[in-house]
Amino acid sequence: MFDENYRFTCVEKFLKYVKYDTQSDDESETFPSTEKQKLLSSDLADELRAMGLADARMDEWGYVMATLPSNTDKKIATIAFIAHVDTSPAVTGKNVNPVINKNYQGGDIVLKNDTTKIIKTDENPQLKDMIGFDILTTDGTTLLGADDKAGVAEIMDAVNYWLSHPEVKHGTVKICFTPDEEVGRGTEKINLKKLDADYAYTVDGSTRGELETETFSADAVVVKFIGKNIHPGFAKNKMINALKIAATFLDSLPKENLSPETTENREGFVHPMAISGNEELATIKFIVRDFLTGKLQEYETLLEDLADKAVAKYPGAELDFEIIEQYRNMKEVLDEHPHVEQYAVEALKRLNIEPIRNPIRGGTDGSRLSFMGLPTPNIFAGEHSFHSQLEWIAIQDMEMAVKYIVEIAKIWEEH
Repeated sequence: MFDENYRFTCVEKFLKYVKYDTQSDDESETFPSTEKQKLLSSDLADELRAMGLADARMDEWGYVMATLPSNTDKKIATIAFIAHVDTSPAVTGKNVNPVINKNYQGGDIVLKNDTTKIIKTDENPQLKDMIGFDILTTDGTTLLGADDKAGVAEIMDAVNYWLSHPEVKHGTVKICFTPDEEVGRGTEKINLKKLDADYAYTVDGSTRGELETETFSADAVVVKFIGKNIHPGFAKNKMINALKIAATFLDSLPKENLSPETTENREGFVHPMAISGNEELATIKFIVRDFLTGKLQEYETLLEDLADKAVAKYPGAELDFEIIEQYRNMKEVLDEHPHVEQYAVEALKRLNIEPIRNPIRGGTDGSRLSFMGLPTPNIFAGEHSFHSQLEWIAIQDMEMAVKYIVEIAKIWEEH
């Protein structure tokens, strides 16, 4: 039974962490993509050591790892709880000014410093379940950073609870905070041997009760159309304009399906996300997604066929077509370790929370970690409308996430 007199620290910690500008950069080639992420990470390591986790350290890449020693005589698996410190490149995370909307009673929430920014109930159906809750929002000028500083704060609060309640039995628990999750590089330099965990949970989900064990499988595709540039004054019958080939190709993509704007639920897609170039060379970058890994090859064959047909309309043009593996559906790994999911479901039920089991139309660090040998589903942190000025989170959901983390560790010890 969770101590109902416990004074939660997650909100206090969260309000401190969001003041750090930890925005990552998807154009950077360094790791981490921004050095400023390390400022928070270094302070988190210091804070963990001050709390009593003596081995807490930040490594050269900005990963924070720490160990909460077991307090049980049972020999059980080591589990890790993981969250990321960086925030999205899409919206600034500098000078974040959180606003607490106490005792929410329904209706749209107009943000304080930009009244054109409105958290609308018809766009946030979860708000209907938040009556009486205290809602944390931005002031409308930045993102909030709940993705994933809420997860960081919740894990830190769980550590505080374990340390202040030694009667609560648990095995060895590893804590890990990562950089660069938002730019898809959160596991790029991670040292799993050093982390030394058998299983893990990322604390980076949305609605209370979410337990995510299935993601898209994902590839990137880079299509390059190679033309021939001639001075436009002398180009007749000589120029091959790569930009026009690219336009022909893009126009040939399916209009009624296979795109993010025409798919939902378990439907996959191909998505052109960037184009650059000139007459000589035009480059289009795609992401390719489906829950069935085998479908990716089907979509990629379609793209290559359409690209070949576009090039054929411009004699003398050339095509370069590259496929880059990104991540795979973590369900393929988690199905081999069903107890990781089962214990998380049991913890929800003990807290009287109905499990929400939606496949993620995206990916998490857990996707890559699972295929790296660390089976890692994703659990709720309470985040909503992330990557925007309309981001929000309920304080009561943050506190419930702390209880959930503690309950998961208890169940591992019991079993």
